Amino acid sequence: MTLTVGFVGIIFLIIVLAIFFHFVPFFLWFSAKASGVSISLIQLLLMRIRHVPPHSIVRCMIEAHKAGLNNIKRDDLEAHYLAGGHIEQVIHALVSAAKANIELSFQMATAIDLAGRDVFQAVQMSVNPKVIDTPPVAAVAKNGIQLITKARITVRANIKQLVGGAGEETVIARVGEGIIASIGAAEAHKEVLEHPDSISKVVLKKGLDAGTAFEILSIDIADIDIGKNIGAELQMDQAEADKNIAQAKAEERRAMAVALEQEMRAKAQEAKAKVIEAEAEVPLAMAEAFRNGNLGIMDYYKMKNIEADTSMRESIAKPATEIKQTPTTEK
Repeated sequence: MTLTVGFVGIIFLIIVLAIFFHFVPFFLWFSAKASGVSISLIQLLLMRIRHVPPHSIVRCMIEAHKAGLNNIKRDDLEAHYLAGGHIEQVIHALVSAAKANIELSFQMATAIDLAGRDVFQAVQMSVNPKVIDTPPVAAVAKNGIQLITKARITVRANIKQLVGGAGEETVIARVGEGIIASIGAAEAHKEVLEHPDSISKVVLKKGLDAGTAFEILSIDIADIDIGKNIGAELQMDQAEADKNIAQAKAEERRAMAVALEQEMRAKAQEAKAKVIEAEAEVPLAMAEAFRNGNLGIMDYYKMKNIEADTSMRESIAKPATEIKQTPTTEK
């Protein structure tokens, strides 16, 4: 009976100790004390109640303490975690910045992290600059030749501009705009091919990194290819358009001439019809004159003689229009 009570007591003690070590991270507290981090068991217990992982907080505090960052407080780490931040990335970034002599405060690092940027990667980019390859940029020189250019932009992160600063897309767009303006200002494409570094110099002078999260260190022209002769194509298109306009105007004038000719023919037919109508009324008028005694028989014969004489003179004066030739056959 005594053994049974002792065995039950041991099991009860094990259960109590398991519950205690589950809610009170004793070994985590011991590890923090051994590393020189001041934290109490009650604070670790309250972290579990606040749904804050004690292991993450203690690990970050140990890392910061070992790196000499003694101004980082536990409450600040808990607040940043509860705000949705990544405390491990922030501590890594602060340690890297301290080793590289980069000025970065805890408040700035947490603000960058909450802004959605990777603060640790930003610090690494400040130490090791990043190279951004631009897509092919097509531009046309003043002589109408198209040049297709690819550039490489070497940038490093600007820690002070990471919050609210523009990203890589803005830098690429500004550099592309500068390349187009530089090539467009050249008198001939050969000048750009002979001195490609002139593009980099012009673009760098414009301060394209203003308002961005990066600092442009250099812009190098990686490749330049000759494209189409845009000037010649534009001239051909203009000539084709001018030809179409001239043809349209000529067709309009032809249609107006045809319409005018048809109108004149209609008027001539109308006048001819009126003459025929008037000639048809002559016999009626002569008959009326005979009846009224205004025209005599002798007058009528004289008129006929005059008509016959006029017709004979016209036939004599009219030249021959057709000459008949008798075909000859050779024997």
